[in-house]
Amino acid sequence: MSSHIKLWDAPLRVFHWLFGVAVIASMVTGWLGGGLMVWHGRLGLLVLGLLVFRLLWGFVGSTYARWSRILGATCGVKSYLQGNWREAGHNPLGALSVLAMLGLVGFQVVSGLLATDDIAFQGPLFALVSSDTSDWLTGLHRQAKWLLVAVIGLHLAAIAWYTLVRRKSLVRAMIAGRAKREHPGQQDAQGGPLVAAVLVLALAVGTVWGVQSVAGWMAPPPAAPAPTLDW
Repeated sequence: MSSHIKLWDAPLRVFHWLFGVAVIASMVTGWLGGGLMVWHGRLGLLVLGLLVFRLLWGFVGSTYARWSRILGATCGVKSYLQGNWREAGHNPLGALSVLAMLGLVGFQVVSGLLATDDIAFQGPLFALVSSDTSDWLTGLHRQAKWLLVAVIGLHLAAIAWYTLVRRKSLVRAMIAGRAKREHPGQQDAQGGPLVAAVLVLALAVGTVWGVQSVAGWMAPPPAAPAPTLDW
């Protein structure tokens, strides 16, 4: 029996790193504001596509990427805290962290699509809601970023703790896709075929395209040219 197991499939690993970069970049451009708000909006659409990909990949991806595995892990908090957790993949606290991160980023994306600052940014779906609703969501969007900072901080702290204290490199596993087999019953990940990844990617891209198309349909018509005076 090999000392290592196949843990994270390639599509999940690519998603993980792209997601991290896109979320941090969108936060930075939002804080700096000004002309970077255009990029804030573009990065928000990229994050939307990545979230759709991850949502769907949780149904057709390999063993440890599936929602059934992640949701099941959240029921094992007591076992984990007692030191009896033996499963590969996300442990119960890690599974809760994943759900919190994706849920919070998902809220930021949805609220951003409907938000406006009346100056440099207007979400592509702003016209779908009333001005009061958009203002309310804009305020929540701004405040929720601090929750997101806290979740990201906890995520990084957990990685550091596992690396320095537990001597378990989560980063290496998310790069190589393999991890040390810690218990005899842990099995290699199965499933997650390439054709499924291509289909899910197409659906994610289609979602982003659909949002942009709706925004185009709702755009106000161009202003009529000013009348000319014949002297």
